[in-house]
Amino acid sequence: MSENTAKKALFIAEKPSVAREFAKALKYNMRNCDGYMESNEAVITWCVGHLVTMSYPEVYREELKRWSFNTLPFIPEEYLYEVIPASAKQFQIVSGLLNRQDIDTIYVCTDSGREGEYIYRLVEKQANVSGKTRKRVWIDSQTEEEIQRGIREAKDLSAYDDLSNAAYLRAQEDYLMGINFSRVLTLKYGSTLQNYLKAEKRTVIAVGRVMTCVLGMVVLREREIRNFTKTPFYRVAGDFEIGGRPVSGEWKAVEGSKYFESPLLYKENGFKERKDAEALIGYLGGTQEGEVFKTPKEGELLKAEKKTEKKNAPLLYNLAELQNICSKFFKISPDETLKIAQELYEKKLTTYPRTDARVLSTAVAKVIHQNIKGLCNYAPCAAFAQEVLQNNMFKGLEKTRYVNDKQITDHYAIIPTGQGFGNLGSLSHTSAKVYELIVRRFLAIFYPPQVFQKMSLTIGMDTEKFFTGFKVQQDEGWQKVMKYSFFKDKADKKPDDKAEDAGKEEKEDKENEEQELACDPDFLQKLAALKKGTKLPCCQLAIKEGETKPPTRYNSGSLILAMENAGQLIEDEEMRAMIKGSGIGTSATRAGILEKLVRNQYLALNKKTQIFTPTQIGEMIFDVVRYSIGSMLNPKLTASWEMGLSGVADGSISKEEYTQKLNRFVTKHTEDVKERNYTGELRRCFDYAAAYYKPGKGKAS
Repeated sequence: MSENTAKKALFIAEKPSVAREFAKALKYNMRNCDGYMESNEAVITWCVGHLVTMSYPEVYREELKRWSFNTLPFIPEEYLYEVIPASAKQFQIVSGLLNRQDIDTIYVCTDSGREGEYIYRLVEKQANVSGKTRKRVWIDSQTEEEIQRGIREAKDLSAYDDLSNAAYLRAQEDYLMGINFSRVLTLKYGSTLQNYLKAEKRTVIAVGRVMTCVLGMVVLREREIRNFTKTPFYRVAGDFEIGGRPVSGEWKAVEGSKYFESPLLYKENGFKERKDAEALIGYLGGTQEGEVFKTPKEGELLKAEKKTEKKNAPLLYNLAELQNICSKFFKISPDETLKIAQELYEKKLTTYPRTDARVLSTAVAKVIHQNIKGLCNYAPCAAFAQEVLQNNMFKGLEKTRYVNDKQITDHYAIIPTGQGFGNLGSLSHTSAKVYELIVRRFLAIFYPPQVFQKMSLTIGMDTEKFFTGFKVQQDEGWQKVMKYSFFKDKADKKPDDKAEDAGKEEKEDKENEEQELACDPDFLQKLAALKKGTKLPCCQLAIKEGETKPPTRYNSGSLILAMENAGQLIEDEEMRAMIKGSGIGTSATRAGILEKLVRNQYLALNKKTQIFTPTQIGEMIFDVVRYSIGSMLNPKLTASWEMGLSGVADGSISKEEYTQKLNRFVTKHTEDVKERNYTGELRRCFDYAAAYYKPGKGKAS
């Protein structure tokens, strides 16, 4: 090749569809070749996901193919990698292009995240690339303008070396824990499981840093449910006549009550036994008439408090939040939601899906009107987009809670680009609904809060007090945007209405909270006019029996949220935002982990309800790990590994420091398993679990 040959730039994307979008944005006259495209100015090629992977132990030494205590722990001094056979042809094409003499600049255009970085770095390492200028294209959507900006502002690839280190370490961590712990536990207890289950061959005990921890969360929840004992409780309610209608108030043993801090209480608003509730009613002069109690005594209004409550629109979607909502309302798995979110991204309709952030960056907030303007072409929400633009409702967004640069690592929240509408017709029915979710959640942040007028009453009878509350919606605010077209026959179904969104657990734990009743504005005015000391006739007293509820099983959405929050199912979105960064796995990997647990038959998934339960073998493996390497089941410890990787990515933890910690952890626990034996204890655990499974089925009965 002549030295005068014009130099070209090489753009390497993660998949062919993304490469085509780059080709359109570059506007070069590209010709199609085998595995790449080329013009006089540039070459564009692509990976097909991972082209290179870590080598199995037997590649290091042939004797490592046989599982043996003598070869464990296995910790390579230098890791080996190899081309994935099914991807060998594309690797050879990409490798040849990377090393072509007329290529002087490489633009890395794989997904803008840790895994995308890893995909390219493995290829570059395996292809022995040197002497080239390498630049990293980092984008948040696949619109033409964003791709052009990413190329224009591309940084030297070395600026992402820390991210690359974190990516390599994540893979090495999963490799070391998976190989060492799976082998040592299988060697130690695989035959025990085989004999117990009467299986044909030794049971392989597959262990993973994140996978095993999630298995533990589901098994522990199942055992909580099994061991739960219902506790009855008895509340006392009084109906008082106000403005010509009965108003129900709930008794509470607050300070000054005859029963304040009494051991007879179940919480402050009920009794453990019915006879004590009846004694309270007797104290208040009540005599039984059928199912209720009548009393000649009157109540006295002790306090009437009026206040205004404002409820802001929810934070924007990250992937976990979107997966949670889609699980609840469309009954689709997290993996299906991720595929849809990826489809919307590749069709230029939304921004990058694998994000943990639920806010926007300051830079994006400054040009957000462009996204809103585009949505004027989206019929279901065009009127709202036009209203936001005409009234400049997007001004000052950067001063709101929806913009926070400190809460963004790689990418901001998932929002509509305002482009790609030519692809709407090609979306499936479910994908179109997911897009509508994202659009409405986005537009809602520009609207004022939902406003309620609330009235709280405290009514006294002797030493006791009854409490009630009412509220009237004064301004629907952002809720006007949330009328989803796909719920038009189910008006009560609003994913962003807390009454619907909070889930059964939150609703069932309301017995200790003051109930607020909806009422009309006229009645609220009557309540506001009441004077302190007003006598209120007591129509009746009644005992309301209830019972405690067991925890609910995880569904695919709640399990994703629990993984995001280190094992805690936190419904409050602001609390979730506060502890962001301490999750199990990442937004890119969580759905795949759940799929693997089901594929391994450690968890069972009811596709109709999206509820997870353990299988018998899954529960047995949980017990093996609990006795042998119990720390693997600790969500907070598992989250700390993920936070450590984040520390490597931001440069606050060195690669060497993390590697030493990892190697020590693997060595210690592998040796511990080799030295100790819990077969007797495990057999008792297996007997306990077996009682809950149908013989031969392995699924919870």
